[in-house]
Amino acid sequence: MDTAPSTAKSARKTARKTARKTALGTYGEAFAARRLVERGMVLLDRNWRCELGEIDLVLRDGKVLVVCEVKTRSSLAFGSPIEAVREAKAQRLRLLAARWIDDHGISPDDVRLDLVGVLVPSSGQVQFEHVQGVG
Repeated sequence: MDTAPSTAKSARKTARKTARKTALGTYGEAFAARRLVERGMVLLDRNWRCELGEIDLVLRDGKVLVVCEVKTRSSLAFGSPIEAVREAKAQRLRLLAARWIDDHGISPDDVRLDLVGVLVPSSGQVQFEHVQGVG
């Protein structure tokens, strides 16, 4: 029995699912950046990476440097986007924030970790939740 056709079909399905998830995340980050800038923040960096991980958004809110994690979901089936961020992720964000600051040679007055949840339902309006100072 030849399983190649079913294996190829499964691979295509996985690739489509990954592409949809990536597109959703990209949309959510762009939406979050736009909303935060509309609220007066200054966007400094997007999708900054190093060997420790990635920071979705780095912004300035007055004199405060804001490191922001954005979680985007299409439904609440697995909880709200904000609920997806656990303590381990917050700890990694603290390390990433320190690394970003060191790599950019700046000395901010204060640093804040924020979370943004973006819910993009199949119908209806996009929902935006911003939680300041999570860690």
